[in-house]
Formats: sequence, C-alpha cells, structure tokens
Amino acid sequence: MLRQLDERTLIAGQIAPEQVAELKSQGIAMIVNNRPDGEDAGQPTAAQIEAAADGAGLAYRWVPIRRGPGPADVEAMQEAMRDCGDGKLLAFCRSGARSTFAWALARHEEGVGRDELERAAAVAGVSLAPIAHLL
Repeated sequence: MLRQLDERTLIAGQIAPEQVAELKSQGIAMIVNNRPDGEDAGQPTAAQIEAAADGAGLAYRWVPIRRGPGPADVEAMQEAMRDCGDGKLLAFCRSGARSTFAWALARHEEGVGRDELERAAAVAGVSLAPIAHLL
C-alpha cells in the first residue's frame, strides 16, 4: 500500500519485483530501496528489485538503512529526490518508517519545519518520535 508524504514522495513496506511495472503506471519515476538484503527470510534482494525497475524503465537507488538513517543516508535521499525531477519517488523498507525518517531528515535539512514534517508523516501512519531530537 502506497502512502503519500508530499506531492512527489510516497512510502511503502516491502515491494515485490512483480509489482514494479504497476508502480510506473501510478506515476512513480524512481524507487529508493531502504532495506538491507537478508533482513527477513524470503525478502526479495536489492538486485531483484533493481532488475524489475530496469525492466519497467524506472530509476532505482539502493540506500540500505540498518538502524536509523545517518548523514550519508540523508544525503543519498536528497540526491534521489533531486534526480527524480518532476516524477514521483517511492521509498520503501520493511514498514515505511525508515524511509519516512530519511525523507523527513532530508526535507528538514532543506528548511521544512518540524510541524509540517510531523503532520505529513502522521497522515502516512508514521511517528517521527524516534528522530524528533534530530528535527
């Protein structure tokens, strides 16, 4: 299930390679995979998702976040958001939380206020409480 954070950014839990082509028809231009490989048994690998994205003509980034997002993860999210241009970006992890945290920290560094970020995350069903000290 896709959940919207802002006009160009959506989050989701784990996606499957066979879902990727449908994402393009929903306006997604780039997929950002925030899951490390091997996090759960049976989880598709980054290479499998990337191959599906390539086959569907979507841009793809693998930015695995193992604990909380660090500075390099936030920078990679900002770069992906810039490189996505006018298209929509879908970031996913196990539940969507880590992807939301990376998005919120990236947007905060760009000057978006904490209240706005917390409201957008809450609408998407994610609490920013674990990263509140960074906002």
